Amino acid sequence: MDLALKDLGDYVAEALPQEVLGTEIEFDELMVRARRELIVKVLTFLRDDVNCRFQQLMDVCGVDYPEREKRFEVVYNLLSLTHNMRVRVKVETDEETPVPSVSGVFSSATWWEREAWDLFGIYFSEHPDLRRIMTDYGFDGHPLRKDFPLTGYVEVRYDDEQKRVVYEPVKLTQEFRTFDFLSPWEGVQGVLPGDEKADGDA
Repeated sequence: MDLALKDLGDYVAEALPQEVLGTEIEFDELMVRARRELIVKVLTFLRDDVNCRFQQLMDVCGVDYPEREKRFEVVYNLLSLTHNMRVRVKVETDEETPVPSVSGVFSSATWWEREAWDLFGIYFSEHPDLRRIMTDYGFDGHPLRKDFPLTGYVEVRYDDEQKRVVYEPVKLTQEFRTFDFLSPWEGVQGVLPGDEKADGDA
């Protein structure tokens, strides 16, 4: 299978020398790095070429690497039932640079691009209906970014007096504490937190 994937990767790279930045095999799947501005051409080729026939777009998702200059990757997972193969296509972008929408190539991308916009803030140009899909329309920020606070910015509750849902700034019921996040199954150090309060003679 690896030989077939390598041959396919070489074929795609040779057919799209300006569009494809590189190919590699990861976890027994072909991964193609493409130029962001040419993603529509790459996916159209993978869908229509007789040697590819990746006619199903299974998923579009975002990945956040805040330490990078281009912090986001957009990942397209394609399936070819004809050849019983999968391919993963990746493009990189930053917070300001839009990625061309591929909803004209795969109509299912419309929903997934909306999700990536909502949760990561990745903008897709020429998208027919780019609006939030998972969070509320007035939601502040993009919750799957690594720099999004774990508590969020606002909390939602139903106000019995006003008879409606109200949004308020997050108020923690206790002072901030530092947690060691050790698993009780893996991080046992002999004395568990709280044991120091027990009477040792009892």
